[in-house]
Order: sequence, then structure tokens, then C-alpha cells
Amino acid sequence: MSALLTLIRVLAKPGARQGRLETDGLSLHCALGRGGPVADKREGDGGTPLGDWPLRQLHYRADRGGAPLTALPSRPIGRLDGWCDDPADPAYNRPVRLPHPASHETMWREDGLYDLVVELGYNDEPVLPGMGSAIFLHIARADYAPTEGCVALAEADLRRLLARCGSETILRVELA
Repeated sequence: MSALLTLIRVLAKPGARQGRLETDGLSLHCALGRGGPVADKREGDGGTPLGDWPLRQLHYRADRGGAPLTALPSRPIGRLDGWCDDPADPAYNRPVRLPHPASHETMWREDGLYDLVVELGYNDEPVLPGMGSAIFLHIARADYAPTEGCVALAEADLRRLLARCGSETILRVELA
């Protein structure tokens, strides 16, 4: 494995729903949130938050290609895994077990977008209600359609990137 990356840059123009992910020898097309890059992220705005976000953990569908090569902490996604996106719930911006009574995302998705999903260290230390939840690095739709605020790459590109990521890797979202 090559040396692990310390910094991954995501460059986007104001209002853009797509950008470039650049790092040591890689320049990859990526999808961004429908609200474009935002400095003041709020729950439901569709914005991709500007700033530096550590890569916390990889979640993956073991039944769809298995765990990729990576130095990130990793865990398989189960059918009952979810992520709370309800600012009024005590589990806001945290993984939850389904069924969960508050609003949440289902991590076990049929569309394949979360077959590989990296939890980013956004709004997690501490969690502030309403400041945005479930900000991930995950697989993009084939047409790079906007996300709800995440950064998304083609699966092959994400696998190639993950092979060079570890706990010290930071994803920086910035204006181009």
C-alpha cells in the first residue's frame, strides 16, 4: 500500500453540485449536496459543509463486494443499521438501531449508494442539534446527481481512495 494520505481536498465553486476531489496524484470527479458548499450548515439545507473533516470509520455492505483495502476502522452494515437525522432526538447525528422512533436514514440501501460509506467527523464532537447530520463520503449515482450534503465518488474511485486512507486522513471541503 502507498503511504497513507493526510489531506484530501474537495474543490467546488459556490453553489456547485459537483466538484473535484484532489489528493496526491489523484483528481476525481465528485458529487456534492444539492445546496452546494456552505459555510453555515443546517439540517435539511442540502449543503456540503466547508471545512476539515476527519475520516472516522468505513461502513460497508459485506454482501456487495466486501470490505475494501483501507487503514480506516471498518464495520459491515447490517439490515437494522440507521443514522438519526432528527435534531430533537437524543441520538441526533449518531448511528441507531432500527426501528428507531425518530427520523433517520437507513444505512442498508438497495440503490447501492451506501455500499461503501465513510463517516465524516462533521458535527460530532460535540453534536449540536440542527447543525447537520449524516455527512458522509459515499458512492455517487451514475450521473453524479446531487447528494443531501455528502461528497460522493464513483465506486471504483472511492475504493482506490480508501486504499490510501487511515485515521489521520482529513477531508477538506473548500471553495475553488
